[in-house]
Amino acid sequence: MKRFVFTLLVIASVMTASAQENAGDSTFLQKVGSRLSIGGYGEAVYSRNFYSDHVSRYSQPEAHKDDPSHGRFDIPHAVIFLGYDFGKGWSFGTEIEFEHGGNGIAYEKEDEEGGEWEQETEKGGEVELEQFWLQKSFARWANVRAGHIVVPVGLNNAHHEPLNFFTVYRPEGENTIMPSTWHQTGVSFWGRHGDFRYEAQFLAGLNSDNFTNTSWIKKGPKSPLEFDVANKYGLAVRLDNYTVPGLRIGLSAYYGHSIGNSYPNNANGVDAEYKGKVAIGAIDFTYQGHNWIVRGQADYGYLSDAEQLKYVYNRLNSKSPYKHSAFVSGNAYAVGIEAGYDLFSQIEYTRKHNQKLYLFGRYEAYNPYASSTKGTDYDYTAVKRMALGINYFPIKQIVIKAEYSKRFLKSLYNDEPSLNFGIAYEGWFELGHRQLAKKEQADIDRLNERINDLQRQLNELKKQ
Repeated sequence: MKRFVFTLLVIASVMTASAQENAGDSTFLQKVGSRLSIGGYGEAVYSRNFYSDHVSRYSQPEAHKDDPSHGRFDIPHAVIFLGYDFGKGWSFGTEIEFEHGGNGIAYEKEDEEGGEWEQETEKGGEVELEQFWLQKSFARWANVRAGHIVVPVGLNNAHHEPLNFFTVYRPEGENTIMPSTWHQTGVSFWGRHGDFRYEAQFLAGLNSDNFTNTSWIKKGPKSPLEFDVANKYGLAVRLDNYTVPGLRIGLSAYYGHSIGNSYPNNANGVDAEYKGKVAIGAIDFTYQGHNWIVRGQADYGYLSDAEQLKYVYNRLNSKSPYKHSAFVSGNAYAVGIEAGYDLFSQIEYTRKHNQKLYLFGRYEAYNPYASSTKGTDYDYTAVKRMALGINYFPIKQIVIKAEYSKRFLKSLYNDEPSLNFGIAYEGWFELGHRQLAKKEQADIDRLNERINDLQRQLNELKKQ
């Protein structure tokens, strides 16, 4: 009996580590019985914000203390993933993302421009090609991917699908100071060896013309042109460890130059004289076990020559799509932690039917303008936020979310409470019952092989 229990525990730890290694990473081709992979994820959200949406709510907070609440429906992300295995180690992947329910040119009020209406000229409107790559796999530890790829810096970018965070919207801190999902064209080398997964990427640099006081480098990869400028370059690295069953710990970093990575490439002035070095370091973890899920991250960023960005030609030109009048910070940070417990684990019926109901809490603190530039401060960018809510999983691929959240700003400003409700799905679509049967059989075969291996090891231990 002890031997049987030991075998089951080992199998469980192996399956947990394997699941965590692949969970939340849509760049893995998850195929069984077919070379073609089709999948995706999506979210639909309703929010009621109990604070002012006036553009001067920070410059004149007392005047807007009692403004009415406002609500909105939104479809933050709807994503379709297609992948194909050509054989002989060659594979292809593409991910098309529809943001906020449509495409075309969007209008928005720019707070840093005094509430001026501007057209949002994001590349492709609000339909983005988030991934488009070819990959050659030489071995489990050596894979080369080239094309448009996800930059896995921070917890949110590496695990951005909606089943990988409790809140209705993506975690606010990382989503404020960094691109989300961060995707650029470049080359990646990645692999897995033992308890480690690693990746190194060579990318086009960020464009400092897009940096702002309220979102730091978030818009850095975006381009209103038909191409991404690559006058300067960047490097991203990531390392994940899975040694402890149920626990993944990740380290990630980015370094690149950003000033002058614009069009046209000016030979004189600020563009030629300064580099705008961007350096980001991040640590994150996910723990899943004993009916708990706990996630956390900490990110810190540095931007050199931040005080010079105000004088870059494209940011001064009123006809430029990059025009910004605000200063940009030399530093930014985001820290956050969330924990949820599965209440349904204590009920026999829901446990038997694999339904889950997580009661969760989240706390985060972030500031895209963490250091003063030329004596100019924007104190409203320093935010502490808490959220409390539930995640109900009727089946593994679908979640229904509800939360109460509140942003705590400095005492000069009004706090920002809200109620958020959302539905989301994430899954891979099997092409008929035949593939599903093959997948189930493959899972059974792998478990049988593992059980046989463990049995042989136990027999050898008994002999010793």
